[in-house]
Amino acid sequence: MARLFLGLGSNLGQREQLLKKAIDMMEEQLGPIKAQSAFYETEAWGFQSEYNFLNACVLVETLLPARECLQQTQLIEKELGRSHKTENGLYQDRTIDIDILFYDNKIIDDTDLKVPHPLMHLRRFVMEPLVEIAADFQHPILHKTCEQILNSLT
Repeated sequence: MARLFLGLGSNLGQREQLLKKAIDMMEEQLGPIKAQSAFYETEAWGFQSEYNFLNACVLVETLLPARECLQQTQLIEKELGRSHKTENGLYQDRTIDIDILFYDNKIIDDTDLKVPHPLMHLRRFVMEPLVEIAADFQHPILHKTCEQILNSLT
């Protein structure tokens, strides 16, 4: 079993219900949820929006390879109303966003799949809920724990 850490966010529609539905779908399609953070309300990051996000992180134990996990999370996003990730390379409001943060301690650098997530260490809205469920997990590239990364954010 692989440990799959996922970050979730929603800033459109019934945010809490969308996050809960996404988590239920992940458990059905990826594997058992072993840990889940609280929901954190945050402002948009990387773009202007009048809508705040709800963010969370989960730990899933999965038998699926990383690429299949990506495909399944994209299907969940689509089923919950997400039509595309970005528009012209710019972030936008969304019903649901699911990012693979870690897949065990693997490093994957493909065009459409980068693990660990390349921006996670810059995002408090990712690191706070992640620390809640994986404070001592070590980033395989930065060689710092999630808690150390969070403490380095200003």
